[in-house]
Amino acid sequence: VQLQASGGGLVQAGGSLRLSCAVSGGTFSEYDMAWFRQSPGKEREFVAVVPRHNGRTYYGDSVQGRFTISRDDAKSTVYLQMNTLRPEDTAVYYCAGHPFGSYYDRTKYHYWGRGTQVTVSS
Repeated sequence: VQLQASGGGLVQAGGSLRLSCAVSGGTFSEYDMAWFRQSPGKEREFVAVVPRHNGRTYYGDSVQGRFTISRDDAKSTVYLQMNTLRPEDTAVYYCAGHPFGSYYDRTKYHYWGRGTQVTVSS
């Protein structure tokens, strides 16, 4: 299973970006899918998850109300719409899939993409 994240870039504070993660080689519709992020010197942080069959979504406290995760099973793709971006959102964003435990635990995911850099300038 391969995950390819895209859509990162440089944006000013208050702006928006949409990340995409295309999944190939597996049964996407059966995977819970998530986004994590990691800043230099910090641990990888849970951002959001969308369970299979479009179950209830969950968000990290720092992005609640600003980010929206969604999925398109026909395209085997998960998205992260990021609005009202802040400098502290600057990080490498990773998509992850098919956890075998808690959604929030980065060690519980079978599959990871390589990440896409998001930089928010003040």
